[in-house]
Parts: sequence; C-alpha cells; structure tokens
Amino acid sequence: MGAREFPFHAGRVTRRAVLAAGLATVLGGISPFEILFAPKAELWPRWQAFDAASTAAIDHAAWERFLNAYVRPGGDGVNRVAYGRVGDADRHALADYIGRLEKTAIDGFNRDQQRAFWINLYNALTVKLILDHGPAKSIVDIDISPGLFSRGPWDKKLLNVAGEALSLNDIEHRILRPIWRDPRLHYAVNCASIGCPNLQPTAFTAENGEALLEAAAGAYVNHRRGARIEGGRLIVSKIYAWFADDFGGGEATVIRHLMRYAEPPLLEALDGRTAIDDYEYDWGLNGASS
Repeated sequence: MGAREFPFHAGRVTRRAVLAAGLATVLGGISPFEILFAPKAELWPRWQAFDAASTAAIDHAAWERFLNAYVRPGGDGVNRVAYGRVGDADRHALADYIGRLEKTAIDGFNRDQQRAFWINLYNALTVKLILDHGPAKSIVDIDISPGLFSRGPWDKKLLNVAGEALSLNDIEHRILRPIWRDPRLHYAVNCASIGCPNLQPTAFTAENGEALLEAAAGAYVNHRRGARIEGGRLIVSKIYAWFADDFGGGEATVIRHLMRYAEPPLLEALDGRTAIDDYEYDWGLNGASS
C-alpha cells in the first residue's frame, strides 16, 4: 500500500487513552499505538485572546507568491511542491515571511484573520523544514523532535510567536483544533506528504478561508486517498482514525462527514454503511518529480 507507520509523538498518556488504543485493534489497518500516540486537542489558553472588532489584515502576499511559483497539481490529483527548484532568493523570502509572522501581535486580530495566520504559518514552516533538511524521502525522516517516543519534526520548537516558543504540534493541536473545533482544518494544514490533504496553491485569508476549507474538504474526500470503495470495502485515510474525535468520535460519524462532501458514485456507495473496513496513509514526500 506504500503507507508508513504513524510517527509517534510524546505526550501525556492516560488510562483512558490506553483503553481507547486497545479498542482500536478492531480497526483495520490501524495499530493501537497509532491511536494512543495521535496528538490530542489540548487548548493552550495563551492563544484564546482576539479582537472581534478589529478590521486589521495580515499580509500573506509573500506566501501567495511562493505557492503560485512552486505548487502544481500532479497527474494523480496530489498537489506537488517543486522543492528542488526553490532558489536562494525565494528561500530567503520564505524565511522573511515566517519571521514577519513571528513578530505579529496576533492577539489584536479577529478570529478569521487569526485562523488564516495559523494555517499559513504551519504550512510555510513545514515547507521551510523540507527545504532546510532536504532532500528527504519523507518528512518523518527529519527526526528532530525531542523525547523517547517522538519521531519527525512536529514536537521541535521551531519559532517564537509573541515571545512564545512553538512547535508544529503546538500550532495544530493546541491552537487550531481546540480553538476552532472545525474538522475541516485537517484539510487545510499540510504535512508535506502524499497521504495528506493538498497544500493549497493559494494562501488562506480571512476572506477566502471558508471557501478554501469547503473546497479542500471536497477534493480530499473524493480523492482515493481520502475515501474509496475497493472490492466492496470502504477504505479511508488514517486521518479519520487518528483524529476521530474531530469527526464525531466513531466510524458512523466519520461516514456521515464523508457523505457531506462525497460526490456520485462515492455518495451512493456510502449510503447505509456504518463501518470502515480499512485505513491507509502514505508518508512519501509530496515533491515534484522534476
């Protein structure tokens, strides 16, 4: 299947989590440890502040230019990043953009601006990681996270925003997921992998955020790496097991989520199903072949 094991993340492991991992043995293609060590949404209260009345906007034009230059749809429906073509000038421009976001007083912006800020920062930082540590066959091979059970780069503190050291896991699981509680965010953040929802070829903004989230959800669900029927069996991305709580907490609720975005004939094939037969994920790099 070409899928790699889920990279473990260090964190607090409770008795309830152990029991949940034990139950996960009934899920096809998912090991108990994949469920046990999948990062939980745990709010970092520091980032709850926002200004609902603010009309200020954050400039993401530099990230937009980078995406326009280097992200292209592949023939397999996976957006590819031409990491090997990025020159020194654009590397510096990407680093400058991230550095500018680090200095942003994000508490003073409204929620739509903040959502776009965190999504773009996560994705830009991930691309920079690949550029800084490449060539790599997978982001999992960039093994810089601290901790015995950590793998990959996700737990490494990589930057400082408003004086706080942050990792990729902090942005996704301590800010985005617990504040917005929107499963569509899983279609927005990109982990530089083939199995991940596409890196969008345009920057998120307060104005286009809703439309991009909806389009990204539909594109992933209707691509074979999101959900497909094969030999009468329903095979879906491991995202729907790792983060099942975000999709309602069970296989039936995941299927209802899929049906919200599924197009024919997938929609008809999902009708009446209450169980998932298998899960897959491909950690191969989403790089362009040339």
